[in-house]
Amino acid sequence: MTRIEKRFAEAKAANRPALVTYVMAGDPDLATSQAIMEALPQAGSDIIEFGMPFSDPMADGVAIQLSGQRALAAGMTLRGVLDMVENFRRKDETTPIVLMGYYNPIYVFGVDQFLAAAKDAGVDGLIIVDLPPEEDEELCIPALKAGLNFIRLTTPTTDDKRLPAVLKNTSGFVYYVSMTGITGAVIKSRGAVGEAVERIKGHTDLPVAVGFGIKTAEDAAEIGKHADGIVVGTVLVDAVGKSLADGKATDKTVAAVRDLVADLASGVKRARG
Repeated sequence: MTRIEKRFAEAKAANRPALVTYVMAGDPDLATSQAIMEALPQAGSDIIEFGMPFSDPMADGVAIQLSGQRALAAGMTLRGVLDMVENFRRKDETTPIVLMGYYNPIYVFGVDQFLAAAKDAGVDGLIIVDLPPEEDEELCIPALKAGLNFIRLTTPTTDDKRLPAVLKNTSGFVYYVSMTGITGAVIKSRGAVGEAVERIKGHTDLPVAVGFGIKTAEDAAEIGKHADGIVVGTVLVDAVGKSLADGKATDKTVAAVRDLVADLASGVKRARG
């Protein structure tokens, strides 16, 4: 089993959804970001989504855009992201790490070089939001051949006709975006999310994780009744931003993220209680 498969299986055995937490690599600086990353599993995160900062993040709301800008200003690069994963793996061999971002930095890095380096560093999967299934030969197929999961996004507008194409080469899990729009918005209908998850499950045996709009332990508990995983990002990167003083990390920065994740983990645990 891959790390991702194992972690979802462990969550299922515990009768709860997995908690997937997103943070931006290098925000607000390398050392603090590394400390945040290492604190996530201790606080209850099952899977880490690690953002690859990019200058033109089309799917991200203001909080994650600012997070990426802080990381880029601090000197974070794609090579630096992989170095952080490698450092994390020296202490944690079991927590799955999924890199999330856009194709441009990978294209510039070189696809084959990137995939080899990512695998060597200990990356488990990729979420590349601007590569549709029609471009699978570009990165998805090479990633699968390299032993990395390629996790695809589905949305409320992904109908039953489109869904098979989206799922064809998806592996690890399916990421259901709970709304149309950007990260950080509010879920309008939790019931509709549950119906969508069930519809997707009719097309695949992969776990379905729900993201976008999950901000509180209550959200996690409610959405977790239906989903195999809960993805939380905006509130975490926003917590980083609010903890800063004059743009710099404080002694509250790591704790702010850790405490939020612990609270969300408590919501996940009572989702099916």
